[in-house]
Amino acid sequence: MNWLLLAVAIASEVSASLSLQAAVEQPAWYAVVAAGYLASFALLSLVLRRGMPLGVAYGIWSALGVANTAVLATLLFGEAMTVWKAAGIALVILGVLTVELGSRGSHRSETA
Repeated sequence: MNWLLLAVAIASEVSASLSLQAAVEQPAWYAVVAAGYLASFALLSLVLRRGMPLGVAYGIWSALGVANTAVLATLLFGEAMTVWKAAGIALVILGVLTVELGSRGSHRSETA
């Protein structure tokens, strides 16, 4: 259930971030921005209350938020997807995976 809540938090954050671009031309989109960020932080808080470690939850939330926002901005708004941008996205995701794996290893050694 934590992973589903985290996925919805990420989707809410990405929707809010993309809506910022739309709001530049049409200010009514600011309502979506506010609702998306509010929902995202509320869901992230719920995930933390349910026991997911902060480093893992926030890392995944932020990394997938950045990656999804960059890819969708390319598709929706015609932003350039350069080799450097793609490499940066891959590095962010790799970094979060490393934190996740490190967190799992740390948890195992604490319980042993």
